[in-house]
Amino acid sequence: MCGIIGILGQHQVAPQLVEALKRLEYRGYDSAGVATIDAGGDLRRRRAVGKLVNLSDRLVNEPLSGRSGIGHTRWATHGAATEENAHPHQRGKVAVVHNGIIENFRELREELSGSGYIAESDTDTEVVAMLTASHLDQGMSPLEAARATLNRLQGAFALAFLFDGEGDLMIAARQGSPLAVGHGDDEMFIGSDAIALSPFTDRVSYLEDGDHAVLTRSSVQIFDSANRQVNREIATIDVGATVIDKGGYRHFMAKEIAQQPAVLGDVLNHYIRNDRIVLPEGMDFSQVDRLTIVACGTAYLAGYVAKYWFEKLAGLPCDVDVASEFRYREPPLSDRSWGIFVSQSGETADTLAALHYARGKVAKTVGVVNVGTSAIARDTDIALPTLAGIEVCVASSKAFTCQLAVLAVLALKAAQDRGRLSDAELARHLDDLRSVPALVNQALTTAEECRHLSGWLSEFQDVLFLGRGPLYPVALEGALKLKELSYIHAEGYASGELKHGPIALIDQHMPVVVVAPRDALFEKTVSNMQEVMARHGQVILVSDSEGIREGGDGVYASLTMPSGGGIFAPIIYAVPMQYLAYYTAVAKGTDVDQPRNLAKSVTVE
Repeated sequence: MCGIIGILGQHQVAPQLVEALKRLEYRGYDSAGVATIDAGGDLRRRRAVGKLVNLSDRLVNEPLSGRSGIGHTRWATHGAATEENAHPHQRGKVAVVHNGIIENFRELREELSGSGYIAESDTDTEVVAMLTASHLDQGMSPLEAARATLNRLQGAFALAFLFDGEGDLMIAARQGSPLAVGHGDDEMFIGSDAIALSPFTDRVSYLEDGDHAVLTRSSVQIFDSANRQVNREIATIDVGATVIDKGGYRHFMAKEIAQQPAVLGDVLNHYIRNDRIVLPEGMDFSQVDRLTIVACGTAYLAGYVAKYWFEKLAGLPCDVDVASEFRYREPPLSDRSWGIFVSQSGETADTLAALHYARGKVAKTVGVVNVGTSAIARDTDIALPTLAGIEVCVASSKAFTCQLAVLAVLALKAAQDRGRLSDAELARHLDDLRSVPALVNQALTTAEECRHLSGWLSEFQDVLFLGRGPLYPVALEGALKLKELSYIHAEGYASGELKHGPIALIDQHMPVVVVAPRDALFEKTVSNMQEVMARHGQVILVSDSEGIREGGDGVYASLTMPSGGGIFAPIIYAVPMQYLAYYTAVAKGTDVDQPRNLAKSVTVE
């Protein structure tokens, strides 16, 4: 969620820190700050609310010198977005940046208050700086003080400590939130992810839960939770794969929507070769009696679509759970069941916690992730990459459709293993799936129609999305995207549920987006749509040409989709949902790539 960068370098670090933080903007933030140690050993900081340009302006007027520093972009949890609450937090001779939540901060703050250390902010993070400062005041060394502090903290955190008078020392720690160490030539770095570190080095180590690292320019020592020195593998990252640019598009989201045919092709080429499904060893569904898919947000909706595929194609019962609710109800899990954990970042805190709950209770855990070095990728028995590439826009587009593509492959493999498909049927479904990238490319032509509708749609306060079968989760995704980007209240419903409540909302002020390819459920959906129009609801019908010809009379507007894709049509129909949200947000003038209050990677509960 928040972004962390730390540098023990050979050059002035303040500009480098700001540039690295710009690469972490996609994670979402509402304030930013840096701290450095100058040539005289003095620890100083600058902070600003809002975009990084405000911090840059502050540094122009109040520059910081020094070759050692830490930086942070904050997404507010405890306390509003104010300069007092912005990171780094500094008390006495220590400055701290933090991603996560310190769950026992109130207890610690009260204890420290009794010793004369009074909080100056509303954040949980400040107690880390206060506690470390109290240990330093007792005569502890920086490492001793940091360790003593870490031993008192409860919750999830990635932390970096910088100490006054210690220009060649930085301490970093991880518990639950991701943190990586970058190895340079007489330079060392820490960052929330490889994207932040890629301008400086292509050699990265990932800290594991409970680790803390002691960095100097020439070395790094990593210790586990028992203070035993350990080795963590140094991986070489593909720096080219971390390049972030808009490629001529106005927004990252527009670029990422347009990339979908290419990345979907990459996914299918990776998992389907010579008419064969290619998965890692151990992916045999023949003895599996149930699946549980766990995810958050858009990834949860990808799992919801996949539920239809697993049950219809493979006859395999499939539960789909919101990760933040999953483990708290203590669901019974079978030792013949599998858990599938879906996350773009692979660091989603709730999904990771659900994975840890399920381990040992299910026969196998599978991660469907976009970041192969992430915690979920490392902690599952099998990790399946979605190959979407870096997705910068907070609202997911290409990551969603790539998740769907991977889950579609899994559903076909499950059907094959369980003897539910003949060779001819499997071949037909594989043909349908391989046709999806080309059909998505055709669906991109709805962009202009969506742009034309956006001015009209942006005037409303509420929008309803309807769909049936596997298109119902697509309707949910359309509503979610519109909420995320344009801040218009939107809800998705199964079309058959219309008469069980939502129809009370229908009048001339309620646009209704109906997602309805000409399939076996089309006539039922059109019947529901007619009920909407009879009550003066204004319908946008999203269907293929045959569906629009049969059911399009009286609708306000229609979006013509390509025919094809079979059961995998939800992947194709995601595109106009994305474009409607995108262009409506543009029409309203909202921040498309970084919507208010949202973060790309939610690494706290």
